[in-house]
Amino acid sequence: MRMYDLIMKKRNGGVLSDEEIRFMVKGFTAGEIPDYQMSAMMMAVYFQGMNEDETLSLTMEMAKSGDMLDLSDIKGIKTDKHSTGGVGDKTSLALAPMVASLGVPVAKMSGRGLGHTGGTIDKLESFKGFSTEISEEQFKENVNRIGIAIMGQTADLAPADKKLYALRDVTATVDNMSLIASSIMSKKLAAGADAIVLDVKTGSGAFMKKEEDSFALAREMVRIGTGAGRSTMAIVSDMDQPLGFAVGNALEVREAIDTLNGRGPKDFEELCLTLGSYMTLAAGKASSVEEARQMLVSCIADGRAVNKLAEFVEAQGGDKDMVYHPERLPKAPIIEEIQSPCDGYVQRIVCDEIGICSLILGGGRETKESSIDLSVGLVLHKKVGDAVRKGESLATIHANDREKLEAAKSRFLAAYTINDMPVTKKPLIKGIVNK
Repeated sequence: MRMYDLIMKKRNGGVLSDEEIRFMVKGFTAGEIPDYQMSAMMMAVYFQGMNEDETLSLTMEMAKSGDMLDLSDIKGIKTDKHSTGGVGDKTSLALAPMVASLGVPVAKMSGRGLGHTGGTIDKLESFKGFSTEISEEQFKENVNRIGIAIMGQTADLAPADKKLYALRDVTATVDNMSLIASSIMSKKLAAGADAIVLDVKTGSGAFMKKEEDSFALAREMVRIGTGAGRSTMAIVSDMDQPLGFAVGNALEVREAIDTLNGRGPKDFEELCLTLGSYMTLAAGKASSVEEARQMLVSCIADGRAVNKLAEFVEAQGGDKDMVYHPERLPKAPIIEEIQSPCDGYVQRIVCDEIGICSLILGGGRETKESSIDLSVGLVLHKKVGDAVRKGESLATIHANDREKLEAAKSRFLAAYTINDMPVTKKPLIKGIVNK
């Protein structure tokens, strides 16, 4: 078999067999197929596309290119949740303890952030002493003992995807539905969960800006997960404005704690309840979505959810008292209000610009080597559809540097559109995709 022939076959619109895809992925991972040939293949795929069988085959081969986490030692139906990312997306921090408090095993691998805010691991490190650098044995033991564990992605998790994504990133071949879906799902399948719930974002702060593209990606990923024998469903949710109010690592942790205490923003709570209902249903702990939702509401009301977060933090070396005293989380030295320049209604927020504000303040990474200031960020007070008076606070900014504060403030104000016309608020949940 020759890579040259496979490139020509795909360039001419042919369908690659499982054997041909296996040869290609194994050869590229081992360094036997050079970058220039795989670049040519990715461009051929970009223009010709892949059918469902090819996409599933590519996903499975990338998943099997490294470690496949075996979670069979963990009792029950193991669940995982993946978000395609957005601004203020701290969902795992509240969602995982909520469902774990109902006896749903949550075995999750997460990464660090590269962009406007930190990833789940960065945010969790707001708890003094917390570590995701735990062994596979400790990971499984924690899930069996307390129902939840989050560990960093191993270096050998889907290495073919890491290598292929780096190549796509510099050859303008990222934006292809089959390649995007297979990249995400290869890591999820390698992580070993039995049931996968996907949160696919859509809007100005999302990877997929158009709703139809987000639904197409959701359908593709659900097909892959189902084809791989995993219970898989997706929720398409709005990211035309930040999720909740807080944007920034420790600020988002505090908001997640507020939510577990029943005092969180309504949109964030709604997303956690929706995702959590499907995770609980998939784990066989409820007979309907409605029953699962009521169970989740109860675990917040009676304190089980916030206590589970404290138990989880302690199990991974963190200071659990910070869950009950979030005022001890990292704090920025400079806190100021950003005031509205006029009366009116918030018409629009350019969501990804709010994320850039957090990055300017030091809350994100521009490169993998960048360090993060966990204390900085913004807390919004006005969102789309809200009325506002001139001089009223649009947001509170948390900063460690005056120059950065002014740069972020200027960018924040440019991201808000305020005028006289009332606005109808859009629904957070756009739709559900399942098999």
